[in-house]
Amino acid sequence: MAIKITDECINCGACEPECPNTAIYEGGMEWRFGEGTELRGPIVSTSGIETDAEKPQEPVSFDLYYIATDKCTECIGFHETPQCAEVCPVDCCVPDEDNVENVTALESKKSFLHAE
Repeated sequence: MAIKITDECINCGACEPECPNTAIYEGGMEWRFGEGTELRGPIVSTSGIETDAEKPQEPVSFDLYYIATDKCTECIGFHETPQCAEVCPVDCCVPDEDNVENVTALESKKSFLHAE
């Protein structure tokens, strides 16, 4: 499953640079599939979103840091554990029960994002 940031977030930003997929954004910031990935041009995401990799996507949160679910792989293929959760000083990076994915799906998403 993807990771989410709860409303206990203190907006410290410690998680953002730790994400190997550039899936973490400051509240109110638009996100792009192409940021921090190999994706370019027209794409269909693993969740079925048809877009251009450089097209801005709506922020998930306007107040707190957030994780773009379509880019979160729980650090599969990079680290043993989600790095955002490892560095979060208030433990607000937690599994997202609304976006459950198995290891195979997370590995597939990593391959999609990084053109493997």
